[in-house]
Amino acid sequence: MSTSLDLSKLSLMDALDMAILIEEEVRQRYEMFAKQLGGYDAGKFFATMVENEAKHGTELLERRMAIFGKTPMNVKLTDLFDVEAPDMGAVHRGMSTLQAFELGLSAEKKAYDFYDTALPGVTDPEVKELFTELRDEEAEHVEMLKEQMAKLPESANIEFETDYDDVPYL
Repeated sequence: MSTSLDLSKLSLMDALDMAILIEEEVRQRYEMFAKQLGGYDAGKFFATMVENEAKHGTELLERRMAIFGKTPMNVKLTDLFDVEAPDMGAVHRGMSTLQAFELGLSAEKKAYDFYDTALPGVTDPEVKELFTELRDEEAEHVEMLKEQMAKLPESANIEFETDYDDVPYL
């Protein structure tokens, strides 16, 4: 998880832009995972995460627009790298639903750690307040996923195997 930005010098607008882009980066990654895995349970989990991250990103964007209108963003997606997004190679065909949940849980914890680690270096009080709020939201997301994981059936731990003898060669 990294960013090329100096977090101690972020304005509130830049901090909101960064948060929006963090949500966009993870949304795109989950969308890729959902497409790769298709419609079985792990893929469905990632499709749900796409919706959740899009919703959070939209909420942040609406907040930004209410304060700063249509002022262009200074922060770019290329200023971020896997702040919340799981590693691109983290999924595999046939992964279990539990493994998908664990990957999502790890991403939420990573986002929490990002904001928590950034807080001591932030000097702007409004940015500090935003980062505290975002960190706390990530903690809520961690707890929600843990609760959902506790309710998964035992079968959620089963990985699906691909029989390569049945896969046609290209």
